[in-house]
Amino acid sequence: MDKVLVVDDDLGIQKQLKWALSEFDTVFAADRSSAIAQLRRFEPTVVTLDLGLPPDPTNASEGLKTLQEIMALLPRTKVIVVTGNNEKENALKAISMGAYDFYQKPIDSDTINILIKRALNLAELENENRLLTLATPSMGRIIGNSDAIQAISRKAEKIALTDITALLLGESGTGKEVFARSIHEHSTRKGKPFVAINCASIPENLLESELFGYQKGAFTGANKTTLGKIETAQGGTLFLDEIGDMPLGLQAKMLRFLQERIIERVGGRIEIPVDIRVVCATHRDLQSMVKEESFREDLFYRVGEIIISIPPLRERDDDVLLLARIFLNQYKDEYGAKTTGFSDGAIDAMLKHSWPGNIRELQNKLKSAVVLAEGTVINADDLGLVAKIKEKRPMVLNLREVREQAESKAIRRAFHESEQNMSKTAEVLGVTRPTLYSLIEKYHLEDLKLNT
Repeated sequence: MDKVLVVDDDLGIQKQLKWALSEFDTVFAADRSSAIAQLRRFEPTVVTLDLGLPPDPTNASEGLKTLQEIMALLPRTKVIVVTGNNEKENALKAISMGAYDFYQKPIDSDTINILIKRALNLAELENENRLLTLATPSMGRIIGNSDAIQAISRKAEKIALTDITALLLGESGTGKEVFARSIHEHSTRKGKPFVAINCASIPENLLESELFGYQKGAFTGANKTTLGKIETAQGGTLFLDEIGDMPLGLQAKMLRFLQERIIERVGGRIEIPVDIRVVCATHRDLQSMVKEESFREDLFYRVGEIIISIPPLRERDDDVLLLARIFLNQYKDEYGAKTTGFSDGAIDAMLKHSWPGNIRELQNKLKSAVVLAEGTVINADDLGLVAKIKEKRPMVLNLREVREQAESKAIRRAFHESEQNMSKTAEVLGVTRPTLYSLIEKYHLEDLKLNT
């Protein structure tokens, strides 16, 4: 249940609101000090605040001071100020100080419930947007909050500024083309063509002409000179997907192109210079293919000047839930659906599923679930998954150990989200730099300092 803090010195109103707000987890305070204590303890999403608090209940001064402290401690909290009928000026002043809304006495249970629900919905949307912002590295297309995805995103950002040939390795459906497009969009070639070709989807006898183009009359049916993918990418980026499936005979010609940056069309004799950036990808183990002599060793070293290994979805912690929320919002708008979220069973099933098809599989399941869901909440059956009971693991009961684990994890996450900047990390965690360094030493996280 959502936590709501009611700040009012009138015990009668407290009792009335306790009954009226029965669907929320409501806590109470009667003055400024107890209100701040409850705020620190429970961190409520919504606060209803009577401006007339002791020791000066006939004026709004104490209520406004309380509001000021609330906004300083928890600026995202939605504060609904409660005023008398003749206190509109104070209500407007509270709004200017950061209050979400105001409500005039006498209390009406239906109205106050509507106000709180609206505030909770807004808080949820803001929190989702904040998480998406945190989870989205500067490589805009790449979304993920896991340490693994953050690390390779920073790597991709660095190589985007060069023309070095990159090789993206990863299972099918992990988003290799998304990474390739992000590298292109963050390079100096942004705005120029991004041309993709899947080497596995084109028959061997056609792939060469698709890549290099052909002269008129080069073969039966070649009625006109046609540019290949390489030429059409002039000035931009060529993405060679599934390069591990490129025929061995064509690999020699591809190697010459990568070394010399010149091509000859099929049936042509003229050398044509090209200025493009090349990004390659494959789900295959190219090093094993080199040993088996099904992939040229010299070509492997040419395409793999920088190698980025993209982790499968099952190794990306809770990124599956973040991506699921994004796809849900996308598809519900696309199909005009009324789905708003996921049941606990659906969340459990998504976290337990191994996702052999990776992000592509998640997209497909979300798309069908949005269409098939009967209610506003998607369940495991809608996703075509089985809601599995979580395995019981030995629970750590020592509070000191629990706290250490939680704080260590929070520090590491904040460090990665802050791009390894100690000042930003301290700011995200809400502590000073000296305190952060003390915590790093306390929890033996010295490797963070070594990386800065």
